[in-house]
Amino acid sequence: MKLLNLILKKLTDEIKLTYFALILSALNFILFHYPFYDFVFNNLDCKSLNGITIISSLVVTMLIANAFVFYLIVYLMRTVGRILLVVFFTINSIAVYFINTYHIIVDEGMIGNVFNTNYAETSSFFSLKILLYLFFMGIIPSIYIIKAKIKKVAVKRFLITSSAALLFIIIMIFANAGNWLWIDKYSGQLGGLAMPWSYSVNIPRFYIQKHKQNRKEILLPDAKIKDRQKAVVVLVIGESARKQNFSLYGYHKNTNPLLSKTENVFHFDATSCATYTTAGVKCILEHTSSNELYEILPNYLYRNKVEVVWRTSNWGEPPIHIEHYQSHDYLKQLCEGEECDYDEILLNGLKDQILASSQNKILLILHTSTSHGPTYSKKYPPHFETFKPVCNSVELSKCTQEELINAYDNTIVYTDYILHRIIESLKELNEYQSTMIFVSDHGESLGEKNLYMHGMPMSIAPKEQYEIPFIVWVSDGSRKLKAFDHLSQGHVFHSVLNFLSIESPVYNEELNIFE
Repeated sequence: MKLLNLILKKLTDEIKLTYFALILSALNFILFHYPFYDFVFNNLDCKSLNGITIISSLVVTMLIANAFVFYLIVYLMRTVGRILLVVFFTINSIAVYFINTYHIIVDEGMIGNVFNTNYAETSSFFSLKILLYLFFMGIIPSIYIIKAKIKKVAVKRFLITSSAALLFIIIMIFANAGNWLWIDKYSGQLGGLAMPWSYSVNIPRFYIQKHKQNRKEILLPDAKIKDRQKAVVVLVIGESARKQNFSLYGYHKNTNPLLSKTENVFHFDATSCATYTTAGVKCILEHTSSNELYEILPNYLYRNKVEVVWRTSNWGEPPIHIEHYQSHDYLKQLCEGEECDYDEILLNGLKDQILASSQNKILLILHTSTSHGPTYSKKYPPHFETFKPVCNSVELSKCTQEELINAYDNTIVYTDYILHRIIESLKELNEYQSTMIFVSDHGESLGEKNLYMHGMPMSIAPKEQYEIPFIVWVSDGSRKLKAFDHLSQGHVFHSVLNFLSIESPVYNEELNIFE
């Protein structure tokens, strides 16, 4: 009790700004940097002299650098500076929860995932554990930050202290010049695990990139429809569907009971260009892989007199400039029944919409959310719970591997059913040549290497996050398919143009899957 009173008294006494900054830096280090140093230890020979040098240098530099920044923030911004530190500790606590629970890295791509997440998905991550992180790692340190009595610092003392700290940091950086190559090699991972700089740096980077993407898209050369043959393409963009859990690809559990019995269904090995939705969907829809904002497939075909319909229960899409953009909320108003709470809502009235079109060439894009975690067991109707027991927790590491994979596999069974229904509807359109193309935006980790969900940088992402299914069905007598060993998301744009007989200067025959 005496010790507690002594600690409380010390905390309420006036404190020098230098000590305050060092205390916060130490707290920041202890509370939020286990994942950072866990990564360092796993990628260094810690028993070697060089490994010990790197670790020691990182610890000292991180402590001094953070203390230096905290010192500047409080001195220059006063009360606003304290509020900013409270924000840092609050966000740090939430970020570290997700890092520890789902083993993510807070890089620019992950920031994009966060800002493209809607309320329904955000609420699916809620748990008691996240509240505990927030309270003990965020709120309690924040109380100290607000309550601490800091002694005033003379300008001369401020200049001496800040100059000394800056000089020390510069010396440490150049003293470790021999380790720059190692740090540069893992800069993305290290930067994504350093708090609060992971999101402080990557949020502006995300918005800079978004600003570039939101500029006026570069129009592609005009296209020409070559014939009047009625043709329809249904492009299904899957969410977090990984190839290895489809029985079509040899998976030991029968997750494709319907597609496996359907004629004219073909599947190809394929990879995504990214491990998160915004980049993956962009790759599927663009004519070439580029950082530029070129006109994407639905916008391009709509501008060139093709009937285009986009139906979505997802988010993170590029700007869509078409007449018939149908969100989940829009479709919900037109749908009744249990299936309307799941991705079957995308199929409601689909065939009628095709038949009502006055155009001969039709593209329908269905953007699903079926296999998105962490609540896999909530993504399909109860009667599709084929494999049991299932994981019902948002804290995936608390589930057994069997429960987690069973829940995920049930989403694949449901995907199989949705694709089968699309095919059966297209079979009834006798006047049309028709095809269905299913390709996922990226894959998903299910505990392999202690990783969950997706979003890892491509340079270190496991195959589970980028090996995806690419499944094609064609109506009788429509088209034959080329014998490809491997496809990419880049094959979609040109294959759709070919099937709909669209002549375009940007068309690339090498990326077309149809003969």
